[in-house]
Amino acid sequence: MRNIFIVLIITLLSAYSFSQDKYLVYFKDKGVTSGQTLNKTSALYREALNSLTEKAIERRRKVMGDEIISYDDLPIKSDYLNELNSLGIKIVNKLTWFNAVSVYLNESQLIIVKKLPFVDKIESVRLMKFNRNEVEQTDLEKSNTTADLNYGSSFTQLNLMDVPIVHSKGITGEGVIIGLLDSGFDWRDHEALVNSNVIAEWDFVFNDSITANQPEDTPSQHNHGTSVFSEVGGFKDSTLVGASFGSSFVLAKSEDIRSEKHIEEDNYAAALIWMENYGVEITSSSLGYSLFDTTTYSYTYEDMDGQTTIVVKACELAFSKGVVTITAAGNEGNYPWYYIISPADGFNTIAVGAVTSSNQVTSFSSHGPTYDGRIKPDVVAQGSGVYAASASGFSSYTAVFSGTSAATPLACGIAGLLLSAHPHLTNVQVRNILLETADNFSNPDNERGYGLVSAANAINYPNLQVDNSSYIIHKIFINDLAINPSTVKINYSIDQSDFTQENMSSDGTFRYNFLLPVLNNDQFVEFYFTYDDNSAANYREPSDKNYILTYGGTIVSLGPEINNIPSDYVLSQNYPNPFNGQTKINFISSSQEQGELIVYDILGQKVKALFNEVTKIGLNTVTWNGKNENGLDVSSGVYYYVLKIGENNYSKKMILLK
Repeated sequence: MRNIFIVLIITLLSAYSFSQDKYLVYFKDKGVTSGQTLNKTSALYREALNSLTEKAIERRRKVMGDEIISYDDLPIKSDYLNELNSLGIKIVNKLTWFNAVSVYLNESQLIIVKKLPFVDKIESVRLMKFNRNEVEQTDLEKSNTTADLNYGSSFTQLNLMDVPIVHSKGITGEGVIIGLLDSGFDWRDHEALVNSNVIAEWDFVFNDSITANQPEDTPSQHNHGTSVFSEVGGFKDSTLVGASFGSSFVLAKSEDIRSEKHIEEDNYAAALIWMENYGVEITSSSLGYSLFDTTTYSYTYEDMDGQTTIVVKACELAFSKGVVTITAAGNEGNYPWYYIISPADGFNTIAVGAVTSSNQVTSFSSHGPTYDGRIKPDVVAQGSGVYAASASGFSSYTAVFSGTSAATPLACGIAGLLLSAHPHLTNVQVRNILLETADNFSNPDNERGYGLVSAANAINYPNLQVDNSSYIIHKIFINDLAINPSTVKINYSIDQSDFTQENMSSDGTFRYNFLLPVLNNDQFVEFYFTYDDNSAANYREPSDKNYILTYGGTIVSLGPEINNIPSDYVLSQNYPNPFNGQTKINFISSSQEQGELIVYDILGQKVKALFNEVTKIGLNTVTWNGKNENGLDVSSGVYYYVLKIGENNYSKKMILLK
């Protein structure tokens, strides 16, 4: 009877209010509280688990252990959805991670929904402008081959980032699932894409499985996404080769550009949730979320802080579940906005800027920092005059596809190659390696970040696999040397002791590994490699430094020499990570200066200040016991720790498991 009465009120009031706007309706709970332990036998838990593919479960376990379902995964309470349906309100998107739905409401409906007892808050969905593309010409090399592939005009962009030598080793992205969010994909009607392994696609504009143009679309709707897809997944011999063409792909049409190229942020979040559940390991989006239709619903540069927009929250949540999230930095360099756009402001989301074929930053590429002072973009890739498929015909191509939206799929493809070469890597390791091996890592700035990504450097970089209680160092040698396998040695030191030399195991190709001796957590390991070529010439890698790692962690780095006064500030990965009980955080300071080390939760809320005093020159160590400022235990999950020294900010992620 109550529902009939409410429907009658809406019907009467609608005579005074016909227009509808799109809103996000947030609910107060999911039937259980976030502080409750998730019962693995409950119906809610099973429903959340059943929404994941086996690939998603496998990827989550790499970073979440056995606790792969969190509170945000639980389904939205069906009673709340039924109540909205009974009021004649159509639900557009269900954003499980946010315990929210997007709906169209007129003024009368808005008044009634606000008064529903289970509704927490209501926000307008922002309408965002599609990322501009600048057009700049560049010289193209028309016919270039390796021993195995003829890249045609795509050689220039791939060779700049050392992709062909990786392809020559048989590493093409196989076994990796990449998710692309864009305006649409005409992949079935293009020769470079028709044979791509598309395992799923969904249109979040019209809610169907067709991502190419439909009668209601503007003719250019699927153009952008088609070009983007070809850069990472296309293949046409002698014409175009995608950076990670051997990968599988999940495609989401999340942008409706019929009305002045507008984007709805709820579609992006819904698409990302769907992709993550499906099992993607890497996502790439070439979208821009900064300027809006009206000032009423606009974000500002102050909102580019990694925790405000729906899209950045969605990216960071996807990252916390093991996904490598990559997005365009933005094309605002020549416009008043100037800075990066969202979700490029994310703490862990890799923001990609654009360079020319000669590795010069383009004028249009957005600049950092984020509003809270973090370096952005994270990396750069070629984004000027990129060669790509064109949706204008089955055999059509463009040589002038430009913008950070053109750079992003190339960086995404390199991430695909890295994960294909080393399937055991977590997303944290992938991100770290891509940044550590970029060409500006030693001096990152707010124009090119850590620099131009390199497929060869990334795959050549040693990494750590944790297999139960075993710690295995993996090494691939990506070079043209004929290495004598019997001479490949690892030289390692424990806690600054003398170096020990050991043979490395080989699979008979270019892959080597070494099982570290059992150590105690927190012990410090330095190492380097030596080997001979077939002419007995000797090599050391790296030539003048040592790789370092902390036993119990997963990050390998080329850190500063321990006994020297550092020239900069370095924030290390906490260890152990994940942790239960307490964890240590090291940071290195180049001077005595006031510093703060603060822990934040996934939504950017302050949890606890761990350090607020003058730093020591060299190594500083603090511990966190998993408690907040009030001395109360915090729940399991992802947390960030941010080091603030002067005008500089450094941040990393850690995982608390109980």
